[in-house]
Amino acid sequence: MQMPQVATSGVRALLPGVQNACQLQQVRHRQTKHWKPEFKRLRKLKFVKIDLPNLREKPEDVSKEEMRSRMKERGVLPPRPWMERPFHISCTGGIFEAYVPPEGDGKKSFISSSGAKQKLEFLEKKSKSLMAVRKIRSYEENFSTDDFGAQAQEIYIAAHTHMAAKEKYKIREFVSERCYPEMMHNVKDKTIHWRFLQSLEPPRVVHARVTEVITKENQFAQVTVRFHTQQMLAIYDRFGRLMHGSEILSKDVLEYVVFEKHISNEYGKWRLHDKIIPDWLPAKQPAPITYRITDEIVEETTKELSAGDQTKQLEPTTNQQAEQLNTSSAQVTPTAQTTEQVAKPTLSI
Repeated sequence: MQMPQVATSGVRALLPGVQNACQLQQVRHRQTKHWKPEFKRLRKLKFVKIDLPNLREKPEDVSKEEMRSRMKERGVLPPRPWMERPFHISCTGGIFEAYVPPEGDGKKSFISSSGAKQKLEFLEKKSKSLMAVRKIRSYEENFSTDDFGAQAQEIYIAAHTHMAAKEKYKIREFVSERCYPEMMHNVKDKTIHWRFLQSLEPPRVVHARVTEVITKENQFAQVTVRFHTQQMLAIYDRFGRLMHGSEILSKDVLEYVVFEKHISNEYGKWRLHDKIIPDWLPAKQPAPITYRITDEIVEETTKELSAGDQTKQLEPTTNQQAEQLNTSSAQVTPTAQTTEQVAKPTLSI
Protein backbone atom coordinates (compact mmCIF):
# COMPACT_ATOMS: atom_id res chain seq x y z
CA MET A 1 0.00 0.00 0.00
CA GLN A 2 1.43 3.32 -0.99
CA MET A 3 1.02 6.42 1.13
CA PRO A 4 0.01 9.63 -0.49
CA GLN A 5 2.87 12.03 -1.39
CA VAL A 6 1.60 14.86 0.84
CA ALA A 7 1.48 12.65 3.89
CA THR A 8 5.00 11.41 3.36
CA SER A 9 6.36 14.98 3.06
CA GLY A 10 4.64 15.99 6.34
CA VAL A 11 6.12 13.03 8.19
CA ARG A 12 9.55 13.93 6.88
CA ALA A 13 9.09 17.50 8.14
CA LEU A 14 8.26 16.17 11.62
CA LEU A 15 11.09 13.68 11.67
CA PRO A 16 13.86 16.09 12.95
CA GLY A 17 11.72 17.15 15.93
CA VAL A 18 10.84 13.55 16.69
CA GLN A 19 14.43 12.53 16.35
CA ASN A 20 15.58 15.27 18.80
CA ALA A 21 12.90 14.24 21.29
CA CYS A 22 14.07 10.68 21.08
CA GLN A 23 17.77 11.66 21.59
CA LEU A 24 17.16 13.63 24.84
CA GLN A 25 18.76 11.86 27.83
CA GLN A 26 18.76 12.79 31.51
CA VAL A 27 22.22 13.91 32.71
CA ARG A 28 23.02 13.32 36.36
CA HIS A 29 26.04 15.72 36.70
CA ARG A 30 26.56 19.21 35.30
CA GLN A 31 29.47 19.89 32.98
CA THR A 32 30.65 22.84 35.15
CA LYS A 33 30.91 20.80 38.33
CA HIS A 34 34.40 19.97 39.57
CA TRP A 35 35.49 16.43 38.98
CA LYS A 36 36.88 16.07 42.51
CA PRO A 37 34.39 17.25 45.19
CA GLU A 38 36.85 16.53 47.98
CA PHE A 39 38.04 20.17 48.40
CA LYS A 40 34.70 21.82 47.68
CA ARG A 41 34.75 23.89 50.87
CA LEU A 42 38.28 25.15 50.35
CA ARG A 43 37.51 26.16 46.78
CA LYS A 44 34.52 28.05 48.05
CA LEU A 45 36.68 30.02 50.49
CA LYS A 46 38.93 31.17 47.64
CA PHE A 47 36.27 33.64 46.55
CA VAL A 48 35.56 36.53 48.90
CA LYS A 49 32.65 38.86 48.46
CA ILE A 50 33.77 42.48 48.53
CA ASP A 51 31.56 45.44 49.17
CA LEU A 52 32.57 47.82 46.42
CA PRO A 53 32.68 51.47 47.47
CA ASN A 54 30.42 53.99 45.90
CA LEU A 55 32.80 56.06 43.83
CA ARG A 56 30.15 58.59 42.95
CA GLU A 57 29.59 59.45 46.59
CA LYS A 58 31.02 62.79 47.68
CA PRO A 59 32.71 63.21 51.08
CA GLU A 60 30.54 66.26 51.80
CA ASP A 61 27.40 64.13 51.65
CA VAL A 62 28.62 61.71 54.35
CA SER A 63 28.00 62.80 57.93
CA LYS A 64 30.66 62.54 60.65
CA GLU A 65 28.82 59.83 62.54
CA GLU A 66 28.46 57.69 59.44
CA MET A 67 32.12 58.18 58.58
CA ARG A 68 33.09 57.23 62.14
CA SER A 69 31.00 54.04 62.00
CA ARG A 70 32.54 53.08 58.65
CA MET A 71 36.09 53.58 59.97
CA LYS A 72 35.22 51.48 63.04
CA GLU A 73 33.98 48.66 60.84
CA ARG A 74 37.15 48.70 58.76
CA GLY A 75 39.45 49.13 61.77
CA VAL A 76 40.96 52.38 60.49
CA LEU A 77 42.27 54.88 63.03
CA PRO A 78 41.33 58.54 62.60
CA PRO A 79 44.02 60.73 61.00
CA ARG A 80 46.22 62.85 63.24
CA PRO A 81 46.93 66.54 62.70
CA TRP A 82 50.73 65.97 62.84
CA MET A 83 53.09 63.73 60.87
CA GLU A 84 55.38 61.25 62.60
CA ARG A 85 58.39 59.67 60.92
CA PRO A 86 60.56 56.99 62.46
CA PHE A 87 64.29 57.70 62.64
CA HIS A 88 67.29 55.71 63.79
CA ILE A 89 70.24 57.18 65.70
CA SER A 90 73.23 54.98 64.87
CA CYS A 91 75.93 57.29 66.27
CA THR A 92 76.41 60.50 68.22
CA GLY A 93 77.24 63.86 66.69
CA GLY A 94 80.64 64.31 68.35
CA ILE A 95 82.83 63.49 71.34
CA PHE A 96 81.33 63.92 74.80
CA GLU A 97 83.83 64.82 77.55
CA ALA A 98 86.77 64.61 75.17
CA TYR A 99 90.12 63.47 76.50
CA VAL A 100 92.76 66.21 76.70
CA PRO A 101 96.16 64.81 75.67
CA PRO A 102 99.04 65.98 77.89
CA GLU A 103 101.47 68.38 76.24
CA GLY A 104 104.71 66.74 75.18
CA ASP A 105 103.28 63.22 75.26
CA GLY A 106 105.62 60.72 73.66
CA LYS A 107 108.65 62.96 74.29
CA LYS A 108 108.75 63.30 78.09
CA SER A 109 109.58 60.31 80.27
CA PHE A 110 107.83 59.40 83.52
CA ILE A 111 111.07 60.00 85.40
CA SER A 112 111.00 63.75 84.74
CA SER A 113 108.86 66.13 86.82
CA SER A 114 106.49 66.96 83.91
CA GLY A 115 106.03 63.26 83.10
CA ALA A 116 105.19 62.44 86.73
CA LYS A 117 102.68 65.30 86.79
CA GLN A 118 100.96 63.94 83.67
CA LYS A 119 100.76 60.48 85.25
CA LEU A 120 99.14 61.95 88.37
CA GLU A 121 96.50 63.82 86.32
CA PHE A 122 95.71 60.62 84.42
CA LEU A 123 95.10 58.75 87.68
CA GLU A 124 92.73 61.49 88.91
CA LYS A 125 90.58 61.21 85.76
CA LYS A 126 90.62 57.42 85.86
CA SER A 127 87.67 57.09 88.29
CA LYS A 128 85.08 58.25 85.71
CA SER A 129 86.58 55.94 83.11
CA LEU A 130 86.30 52.96 85.48
CA MET A 131 82.61 53.72 86.04
CA ALA A 132 82.08 53.91 82.27
CA VAL A 133 83.90 50.59 81.73
CA ARG A 134 81.64 49.00 84.35
CA LYS A 135 78.61 50.34 82.46
CA ILE A 136 79.93 48.91 79.19
CA ARG A 137 80.45 45.50 80.82
CA SER A 138 76.80 45.46 81.89
CA TYR A 139 75.92 45.35 78.16
CA GLU A 140 79.05 43.55 76.87
CA GLU A 141 80.31 40.95 79.32
CA ASN A 142 83.57 40.12 77.48
CA PHE A 143 84.78 43.73 77.30
CA SER A 144 88.30 44.26 78.66
CA THR A 145 90.47 47.36 78.45
CA ASP A 146 93.59 45.21 78.10
CA ASP A 147 92.27 43.32 75.06
CA PHE A 148 90.44 46.23 73.46
CA GLY A 149 93.70 47.89 72.32
CA ALA A 150 94.46 45.08 69.86
CA GLN A 151 90.86 45.07 68.58
CA ALA A 152 90.95 48.85 68.12
CA GLN A 153 94.22 48.60 66.18
CA GLU A 154 92.64 46.10 63.75
CA ILE A 155 89.68 48.45 63.17
CA TYR A 156 92.08 51.39 62.69
CA ILE A 157 94.17 49.54 60.08
CA ALA A 158 91.11 48.23 58.20
CA ALA A 159 89.49 51.70 58.04
CA HIS A 160 92.62 53.40 56.67
CA THR A 161 93.28 50.57 54.20
CA HIS A 162 89.78 50.87 52.74
CA MET A 163 90.14 54.67 52.65
CA ALA A 164 93.37 54.41 50.62
CA ALA A 165 91.66 51.92 48.27
CA LYS A 166 88.58 54.21 48.01
CA GLU A 167 86.23 51.36 48.95
CA LYS A 168 83.33 53.50 50.11
CA TYR A 169 81.02 50.59 50.94
CA LYS A 170 83.40 48.37 52.92
CA ILE A 171 84.73 51.28 54.98
CA ARG A 172 81.26 51.83 56.51
CA GLU A 173 81.66 48.65 58.57
CA PHE A 174 84.64 50.19 60.41
CA VAL A 175 83.71 53.90 60.47
CA SER A 176 80.72 55.69 61.99
CA GLU A 177 78.36 57.89 59.97
CA ARG A 178 79.96 61.02 61.43
CA CYS A 179 83.51 59.98 60.60
CA TYR A 180 82.78 58.74 57.06
CA PRO A 181 82.47 62.15 55.31
CA GLU A 182 85.56 63.45 57.12
CA MET A 183 87.70 60.50 56.01
CA MET A 184 86.46 60.40 52.41
CA HIS A 185 86.58 64.18 51.92
CA ASN A 186 88.91 65.35 49.15
CA VAL A 187 89.95 61.78 48.26
CA LYS A 188 88.63 62.02 44.70
CA ASP A 189 91.21 62.36 41.89
CA LYS A 190 94.05 61.43 44.26
CA THR A 191 96.23 58.36 44.69
CA ILE A 192 96.93 57.42 48.31
CA HIS A 193 99.64 54.98 49.41
CA TRP A 194 99.36 54.14 53.10
CA ARG A 195 101.03 51.40 55.11
CA PHE A 196 101.04 50.49 58.78
CA LEU A 197 104.61 49.48 59.57
CA GLN A 198 104.80 48.75 63.31
CA SER A 199 103.69 49.78 66.79
CA LEU A 200 106.30 51.66 68.80
CA GLU A 201 104.16 51.24 71.94
CA PRO A 202 101.25 48.86 72.52
CA PRO A 203 97.87 50.63 72.13
CA ARG A 204 96.15 51.34 75.42
CA VAL A 205 92.81 52.72 76.58
CA VAL A 206 93.18 56.15 78.20
CA HIS A 207 89.58 57.35 78.42
CA ALA A 208 86.05 55.89 78.46
CA ARG A 209 82.65 57.51 78.67
CA VAL A 210 79.00 56.38 78.39
CA THR A 211 76.09 58.69 77.61
CA GLU A 212 72.39 58.43 76.88
CA VAL A 213 70.62 59.91 73.83
CA ILE A 214 66.95 61.00 74.09
CA THR A 215 66.02 58.12 76.45
CA LYS A 216 67.84 56.36 79.27
CA GLU A 217 67.68 53.02 77.49
CA ASN A 218 69.49 54.37 74.41
CA GLN A 219 73.14 54.16 75.55
CA PHE A 220 76.30 55.01 73.57
CA ALA A 221 79.86 54.22 74.67
CA GLN A 222 83.05 55.99 73.57
CA VAL A 223 86.56 54.70 74.26
CA THR A 224 89.71 56.73 73.49
CA VAL A 225 92.78 54.67 72.54
CA ARG A 226 96.35 55.97 72.38
CA PHE A 227 98.33 54.83 69.32
CA HIS A 228 102.09 55.36 68.98
CA THR A 229 102.92 53.80 65.63
CA GLN A 230 105.18 54.03 62.60
CA GLN A 231 103.43 54.66 59.28
CA MET A 232 104.11 55.52 55.66
CA LEU A 233 101.93 57.94 53.72
CA ALA A 234 102.25 59.36 50.20
CA ILE A 235 99.55 61.33 48.38
CA TYR A 236 99.69 62.03 44.64
CA ASP A 237 97.44 64.35 42.66
CA ARG A 238 95.66 63.42 39.45
CA PHE A 239 98.76 64.27 37.38
CA GLY A 240 100.93 61.89 39.41
CA ARG A 241 102.83 64.63 41.27
CA LEU A 242 103.65 64.13 44.92
CA MET A 243 101.55 66.36 47.15
CA HIS A 244 102.33 65.09 50.64
CA GLY A 245 104.55 62.53 52.37
CA SER A 246 106.92 60.01 50.85
CA GLU A 247 106.96 56.31 50.03
CA ILE A 248 110.58 55.99 51.20
CA LEU A 249 110.44 57.77 54.56
CA SER A 250 108.49 56.45 57.55
CA LYS A 251 107.19 58.67 60.33
CA ASP A 252 106.36 58.15 63.99
CA VAL A 253 102.69 58.97 64.58
CA LEU A 254 101.11 59.62 67.98
CA GLU A 255 97.30 59.66 67.82
CA TYR A 256 94.33 59.60 70.17
CA VAL A 257 91.51 57.82 68.35
CA VAL A 258 87.92 57.63 69.63
CA PHE A 259 85.91 54.44 69.04
CA GLU A 260 82.16 54.34 69.55
CA LYS A 261 79.54 51.62 69.95
CA HIS A 262 75.76 51.65 70.32
CA ILE A 263 75.79 49.35 73.34
CA SER A 264 71.98 49.29 73.63
CA ASN A 265 71.83 47.71 70.18
CA GLU A 266 72.35 43.95 70.30
CA TYR A 267 74.11 44.01 66.92
CA GLY A 268 76.21 47.14 67.60
CA LYS A 269 79.88 47.25 66.58
CA TRP A 270 82.92 49.19 67.69
CA ARG A 271 83.70 51.70 64.96
CA LEU A 272 86.17 54.53 64.46
CA HIS A 273 84.37 57.76 65.39
CA ASP A 274 86.85 60.63 65.59
CA LYS A 275 90.45 61.71 66.30
CA ILE A 276 91.41 64.11 69.06
CA ILE A 277 93.64 66.97 67.90
CA PRO A 278 94.94 68.94 70.93
CA ASP A 279 95.01 72.73 70.95
CA TRP A 280 98.73 72.90 71.67
CA LEU A 281 99.57 71.01 68.46
CA PRO A 282 101.04 73.34 65.79
CA ALA A 283 99.05 73.77 62.60
CA LYS A 284 100.12 71.67 59.63
CA GLN A 285 101.27 73.28 56.41
CA PRO A 286 98.87 72.85 53.48
CA ALA A 287 99.91 70.64 50.58
CA PRO A 288 101.35 72.44 47.54
CA ILE A 289 98.73 72.79 44.82
CA THR A 290 99.82 72.69 41.18
CA TYR A 291 98.13 74.72 38.45
CA ARG A 292 98.23 74.43 34.69
CA ILE A 293 99.30 77.66 32.99
CA THR A 294 97.47 78.33 29.73
CA ASP A 295 98.87 80.21 26.73
CA GLU A 296 96.50 83.16 27.15
CA ILE A 297 97.82 83.90 30.62
CA VAL A 298 101.39 83.75 29.32
CA GLU A 299 100.61 86.23 26.53
CA GLU A 300 98.92 88.63 28.94
CA THR A 301 101.84 88.45 31.33
CA THR A 302 104.31 89.12 28.49
CA LYS A 303 102.26 92.13 27.40
CA GLU A 304 102.21 93.46 30.95
CA LEU A 305 105.97 92.97 31.25
CA SER A 306 106.63 94.74 27.94
CA ALA A 307 104.40 97.67 28.96
CA GLY A 308 106.25 97.89 32.28
CA ASP A 309 109.64 97.96 30.54
CA GLN A 310 108.48 100.75 28.24
CA THR A 311 107.34 102.87 31.17
CA LYS A 312 110.68 102.25 32.89
CA GLN A 313 112.52 103.30 29.71
CA LEU A 314 110.38 106.42 29.29
CA GLU A 315 110.98 107.63 32.84
CA PRO A 316 114.78 108.11 32.48
CA THR A 317 114.36 109.76 29.06
CA THR A 318 111.98 112.34 30.47
CA ASN A 319 114.38 113.00 33.35
CA GLN A 320 117.25 113.48 30.91
CA GLN A 321 115.17 115.85 28.78
CA ALA A 322 114.28 117.92 31.84
CA GLU A 323 117.96 118.15 32.85
CA GLN A 324 118.91 119.19 29.30
CA LEU A 325 116.22 121.91 29.29
CA ASN A 326 117.45 123.25 32.65
CA THR A 327 121.05 123.37 31.42
CA SER A 328 120.03 125.05 28.13
CA SER A 329 117.99 127.70 30.00
CA ALA A 330 120.96 128.31 32.29
CA GLN A 331 123.20 128.81 29.23
CA VAL A 332 120.70 131.09 27.50
CA THR A 333 120.31 133.57 30.37
CA PRO A 334 123.96 134.85 30.50
CA THR A 335 124.11 135.30 26.75
CA ALA A 336 120.93 137.35 26.85
CA GLN A 337 122.46 139.56 29.54
CA THR A 338 125.58 140.21 27.40
CA THR A 339 123.49 141.17 24.38
CA GLU A 340 121.57 143.62 26.53
CA GLN A 341 124.81 145.10 27.75
CA VAL A 342 126.08 145.44 24.23
CA ALA A 343 122.91 147.09 23.00
CA LYS A 344 122.99 149.77 25.73
CA PRO A 345 124.72 153.09 24.67
CA THR A 346 127.86 154.08 26.58
CA LEU A 347 128.57 157.64 27.70
CA SER A 348 131.98 159.02 26.92
CA ILE A 349 133.37 161.77 29.15
